[in-house]
Order: sequence, then C-alpha cells, then structure tokens
Amino acid sequence: MKLHIKKGDTVKVLSGESRGETGRVIRVEPAKSRAWVEGINMVSKHSKPNAENPQGAIEKKEAPVHVSNLMLVDPKSGDATRVGRKRDESGNLVRYSKKTGEIIK
Repeated sequence: MKLHIKKGDTVKVLSGESRGETGRVIRVEPAKSRAWVEGINMVSKHSKPNAENPQGAIEKKEAPVHVSNLMLVDPKSGDATRVGRKRDESGNLVRYSKKTGEIIK
C-alpha cells in the first residue's frame, strides 16, 4: 500500500490530542496505515523492577498515529500540503506538493 508520507518527513497532526503540532516521522507501517511521529501521541510505559533498574520505571514513548490524521509539511513554504504523484523526466514516480508544485525528496 502506498502512503503519502515516508520516514524522515515532517508532518502536521490534523486531529486528536496533538492537533496542530508538527514532528518528524520516525517509522511507518503501511500494512496498518500507521506512523510514529517524534514527540506526538506520547504514552507511558511501565516497566517492572529488574537487575539494571531496581526501582522499575515509567518510560514515555511515542505511539502510532493513523496516517489519515497526518499531513505533509512542504519543505519550501513550511505549510501543510496535500501530496500528489507524477512521473519525472526519467520516468520515475515522484511525490510533489499540490500547494507549490515542487517535487518532494
């Protein structure tokens, strides 16, 4: 399944608790249409006491967000934009910003 975002993209959150925030995509799981975004949708993970951490701990980490709640931020203008696909001069399929028309690397 093709998605409009890739690992390393900067995205803006459209809905949910983190609405309006931006972050970098850490990981994408196309089969489930989910993405992990740096600093977005933070959850607390409790860990039991063990040899290396005798007290146990509460660790904050990112949880996945559905890709329909994310929109790519255009690197040139800095605004959120829709993404299209077209063929470049060499015949490769590339993503482009619908707002500015620029090709997204």
